[in-house]
Amino acid sequence: MTTLYVSHPASFDHAVPEGHPERPSRMRAIERALEDERFATLLRVPAPKAEPSLATLAHPAEYVDAIVAAMPEKGMVGIDSDTVLSPGTLDAILRAMGGATHAVDAVMRKECANAFVAMRPPGHHAERAKAMGFCLFNHATIAARHARAAHGAERVALVDWDVHHGNGSQDILWDDGTILYCSTHQMPLFPGSGAASERGDKDTIVNVPLRADDDGEVFREAFETAVLPRLDAFQPDLIVISAGFDAHRLDPLANLRLEAEDFAWATRRVMEIADRRAGGRVVSVLEGGYSLEGLSKSVAAHVNALMGH
Repeated sequence: MTTLYVSHPASFDHAVPEGHPERPSRMRAIERALEDERFATLLRVPAPKAEPSLATLAHPAEYVDAIVAAMPEKGMVGIDSDTVLSPGTLDAILRAMGGATHAVDAVMRKECANAFVAMRPPGHHAERAKAMGFCLFNHATIAARHARAAHGAERVALVDWDVHHGNGSQDILWDDGTILYCSTHQMPLFPGSGAASERGDKDTIVNVPLRADDDGEVFREAFETAVLPRLDAFQPDLIVISAGFDAHRLDPLANLRLEAEDFAWATRRVMEIADRRAGGRVVSVLEGGYSLEGLSKSVAAHVNALMGH
């Protein structure tokens, strides 16, 4: 079986102001990276468009309705200083959700070995009822909850190596003992959450803060000692990755010093546990990454690892 790659041109239509780091050129950088002949065997499918109600797996219906109703017919509407809506945003986020859940369906049905979903905007800062940090709906937690609702997965693990703490995922999963949330992130940094003492109501939140200028060696040691043992012990039926690549040393929004190969290493280590505990089932969902060079190299290394290379 091969690796599934899910994306859609709708990602380009979520418009942001000039100079905004979460910009459509991120998707162009990813597409160019995956044009390399190494990726010729990827199973490429367009992200299907989900119904807005799918978001209620992670968000209250009132919040979902409010986001949909706020979409402008022209121009842009700012939710906060970082997070904006444009006429193309709704299609983009519905396909981001639809792509993530389609990938879960394909992996759970053994139609592919694993999957990478490249859509924007990202999702892991979206709390239960609050959009922030470029994020509107929390695609990774929706994917994890979908695996339980649609496929009977008893336990799902969500591994988040974006450089910014996934406050939204933590908020949504705080009292959900069926989904383990593990995050490595720089601290202090936006959004200000993610202390190691934040463990959730059922001890299923694992936060591993890193310091500015920490490099791949520090990241690997932290991942090896604090994340992987908890992942293994949880014995998940599926592992979802919130795959942010802004911990790369070139990223303008943070100060960690990872290289592309560090993401490949982390991918392989997650896959080892998935092979042992989850029948190899891994679904990776794009989050951050704002240096186009760092993003393209890191995505290529990540997808290459998913493909078993």
